[in-house]
Amino acid sequence: MAENAPSVARAAVLKESVALPDDMLRIKGYDFNQGVDYKALLESFLTTGFQASSFGLAVQEINKMIEKRLEPMEEEQAEGYESECRTGCTIFLGYTSNLISSGIRETIRYLVQHKMVDVVVSTAGGIEEDFIKCLGSTYLGDFNLSGKELRQSGINRIGNLLVPNENYCKFEDWVTPILDQMVLEQQTEGTRWTPSKLIHRLGKEINNPESVYYWCYKNDIPVFSPALTDGSLGDMIYFHSYKTPGLVLDIVEDIRRLNSKAVFAKHTGMIVLGGGVVKHHVANANLMRNGADFAVFVNTGQEFDGSDSGARPDEAVSWGKIRMDAKPIKVYADATIVFPLLVAETFVRNASRLTSEKKSE
Repeated sequence: MAENAPSVARAAVLKESVALPDDMLRIKGYDFNQGVDYKALLESFLTTGFQASSFGLAVQEINKMIEKRLEPMEEEQAEGYESECRTGCTIFLGYTSNLISSGIRETIRYLVQHKMVDVVVSTAGGIEEDFIKCLGSTYLGDFNLSGKELRQSGINRIGNLLVPNENYCKFEDWVTPILDQMVLEQQTEGTRWTPSKLIHRLGKEINNPESVYYWCYKNDIPVFSPALTDGSLGDMIYFHSYKTPGLVLDIVEDIRRLNSKAVFAKHTGMIVLGGGVVKHHVANANLMRNGADFAVFVNTGQEFDGSDSGARPDEAVSWGKIRMDAKPIKVYADATIVFPLLVAETFVRNASRLTSEKKSE
């Protein structure tokens, strides 16, 4: 019967293929007949397709950042860079506040505790929620809980996470005397406060190894938050301004400091979880050096509305925020699932090399 089929249909269905390159990856998933080997399972993502393959490519891109970071700089090369930028690759880590509210906080803490990243950018919630967790617990709830009933009970919902309002009261009690002291130092010692210096100070004062920003303070990793007043910390600063007015935070000094981290870096890599201000703040700093060498974005945003949050990396190339010869990766996924696996396959696998480098400095 096939011989009698209309020729136009045969030509359409049985169109001859061109030969694909021999080095193209062939799709093949993990075979559970060999048991459960998590390393092999995660490695199989690269040839699984869809976002699993994007994950595999993101692993490769982050490992490129790490390899470049571990490259020794010749003494004459290092002289051209600021002391804090004397690594082969300066790694910028950006993330939205909900990830600190979630258990991803512990993954981020691991990275800064062991000095595996060089610059951190987050939002107000991404700062305050870390300190608030040192003062009170966050609980697992449900996305479908009634907002009205929660409000009547003094419970705040972040997705399916629950935070008692009492935690924010404890935060106010803790942060207010620190703000008092900062105003005093500003008035008596001429201290010029910036958002990054405030975060550094709070990391010192919390004195708790569970805190992300305690380790940023200990390891002198700068944390930038251009929207620092957009959250509970802003509320506390607002209330404090009536009790002890006069605190000034200089954002100009911070933008110069952040941009300099990119400008004076030999190479740069961006790892950004989520979108909004943190995604653009990291990318725009890298514009100052004509683009990052490496980039991995993890978010669920779409580009149809022209948002920067949903924009694919190629849009950043058009602005000069990622270099034209770079091979950036975007993983369309929930970072709470993907990021611990990414860290496991990259920073953790290279932990002995990364930490030995720091011990030798």
